[in-house]
Amino acid sequence: MSTDRTDTTDRTNRTETTGTGVGWWVTNSRTLLKLALPLILTNLAHVALTTVDIVMLGRLGAVEIASAGLAIALFNQLRTTGTGMVTGVSNLVAEARVRGDRQRIGALLFAGFFWATVCGVVFCALLLLIGPLLVLLGQDPTVVAKAGEFLVVMAPGMLPCLWFQNLRHFTTGLKRPGPLLAITVASVGVTIALNYALIHGKFGLPAFGFVGVAIATVTVFLLSFLAFMVVILRDNILRPFLTSPDARRWDGDAVRSVWRLGLPISATYASEAGFFSVLTLIVGSLGVEALAAQTVLNQIVYIVFMISAGLSHAASIHISEAAGGNDWATARRTGLLGAAWGVIATLVVAVVYVAVPNPIVSFFIPAEHAGNSDIVALTVTGLLIAALMQVFDATQNIGNGILRGIGDTAGPLRISLVGYWLIGLPAGYLLGVTVGQGVKGVWIGQTIGLAATATILLVAFLRRVDRLGRATAGAPVPEPESS
Repeated sequence: MSTDRTDTTDRTNRTETTGTGVGWWVTNSRTLLKLALPLILTNLAHVALTTVDIVMLGRLGAVEIASAGLAIALFNQLRTTGTGMVTGVSNLVAEARVRGDRQRIGALLFAGFFWATVCGVVFCALLLLIGPLLVLLGQDPTVVAKAGEFLVVMAPGMLPCLWFQNLRHFTTGLKRPGPLLAITVASVGVTIALNYALIHGKFGLPAFGFVGVAIATVTVFLLSFLAFMVVILRDNILRPFLTSPDARRWDGDAVRSVWRLGLPISATYASEAGFFSVLTLIVGSLGVEALAAQTVLNQIVYIVFMISAGLSHAASIHISEAAGGNDWATARRTGLLGAAWGVIATLVVAVVYVAVPNPIVSFFIPAEHAGNSDIVALTVTGLLIAALMQVFDATQNIGNGILRGIGDTAGPLRISLVGYWLIGLPAGYLLGVTVGQGVKGVWIGQTIGLAATATILLVAFLRRVDRLGRATAGAPVPEPESS
């Protein structure tokens, strides 16, 4: 199978998916889900890594899960920011693929590795330095001390983690995300085995206790990256891009292109992750039990978030292709289609949350452990709030992707600053701390912020894509409205 044949197939598919009416929505739902499904499955397998960590930590006690949960939240804050810097590689590669510019694709792969390495080194240093500062932010000293131990081990894992993400976006841009799923599923099994061995000292290995989880996580990050490299080198379509001189040579234009597209995406991701991290710190100031409940709830919601992340990325790629042909009507409908599937998926999960909340929470924190029954009850309450919250979370995530698909990366950043920081964070602090509703108040405020962000993002997408459509048609274009 050649790249030319792939491009021809893509053009054929785009022709078959034009038109209007119910048939368009059915046909394009299949096309969207065909690309989204492997991305979703890969995302779910990837989040299974940290889910395994949280489940095993829950067997050790409240202090351990709170400490590691705080460390993982900080790691994920920076990991998400670094991932944002290379996320644009997929869109840029998709555009180059449509043009048949193989040299550009190799240069973009190198540029992605460059920025992944820069972010990895800087963020590793930050993780090693940030631990002692957490006491000043009202966190329990015992929790901070143990979180510091966890971060010292986990911080170096930032580099292979971001290298893996660059390869991921490179292969997604070429519409060949398949290898990701096999690698990530295999890494889940390795994570379970390593956690078990390193926590309890099995198979001749020393017992590291809860720090063993950090050792296992870093090891899996490295092995996953190396496995992905091997898979690419064995793929006849992907290997030429990785081994070409362009993938090992500095190309200033490609480096600047990844920077220009990636910086606002990275800032938007940082804004979103920072919003959740600050709320976690606020919850942490309410006590160890509240922080343990927050850790479990974050992980449960994060699992579902992976569904919308796959839909967001798939919709973004399809919209980029439509935008490349100035087909703004299709871009508009594809954006709405992606948002609709995000709402459908999260509502299905919400039914499960409402139907069986206790078994879901108890999977992470067994109620029979001394002192854990209160945490389970608190987390169950949070899960019922999350049933609504995750619908807005999915919608705002897809809103970011569809705006990125039409080339708008600055708008989502501005909107996130308003929705998260000017609405959500004050609402969470007001309800949780000032009014005294505790962790439940923080969760309700978080939901308000996500709802506001989702609404503004969708309105901004529709307005911008309509302006682009009028401009292409030669109609007078009104002055741009601020997002």
